[in-house]
This record gives sequence, C-alpha cells and structure tokens, in this order.
Amino acid sequence: MPPMRRKGDLPVKTCAQCGRPFTWRKKWERVWEAVRYCSDRCRAEARRGRGQEPERPA
Repeated sequence: MPPMRRKGDLPVKTCAQCGRPFTWRKKWERVWEAVRYCSDRCRAEARRGRGQEPERPA
C-alpha cells in the first residue's frame, strides 16, 4: 500500500470554466491530465458556451 498523502500535497488545477482551483480526486487518477473542469456543472456550462461572454458596460 502506498504511503498516505496529506490533502495539501495533492496536485491542484484551475477550472477552465469558473477559474476556481480544484484538487486531485481518486476517481481522476487515470485521467488527471485530461481533467479540465471542477464539476459536471462547469462542464455542462462550457458545452453550452455560458460564462465566456464578456460583460457589457451598462
């Protein structure tokens, strides 16, 4: 069994949709290089094209 890791020692990425940092999860172990979004919600919004529009001044 590999040695335990502290949560602070896990790899971190920034979500391509919301820009928030997220940490490595066990279920992403084999595909960590391909993970771009922190959640299903961010992935769905990216597919719809939401959140990327620049804000218009009022």
